[in-house]
Amino acid sequence: MQKEQKTYTKEFKLEAVQLVQSSQKSQSHIARELGVADSTLSHWRQELSEHGKDAFPGSGHQTPLEEENRHLKREVEILRQERDIQKKLSASSRASQPELSVYCRASGGVSGDPDVPGA
Repeated sequence: MQKEQKTYTKEFKLEAVQLVQSSQKSQSHIARELGVADSTLSHWRQELSEHGKDAFPGSGHQTPLEEENRHLKREVEILRQERDIQKKLSASSRASQPELSVYCRASGGVSGDPDVPGA
């Protein structure tokens, strides 16, 4: 059975980090009081120090870099699909052309009249 992951609001995370920074209590003690893992609180502190106001974007909200990365990955996927379609179309047209070229050579021309060479 999978453990359900708790989600916390941006405000909760900010207040928790501020409490650690301003309190005389240890990070472990504050984490226990808040009901979060010490490592989680440590991660929140690190994220806030690295990203500042862009920290904790929330569910569905991404930093500009993450948003650009998501957009580019989607664009690459679309281009791959288009390429695969072109490959299939090209292979399909090549598969039908040998019959035409065999017919042209056997008939002596493009017109398809076997009695008229080169016609």
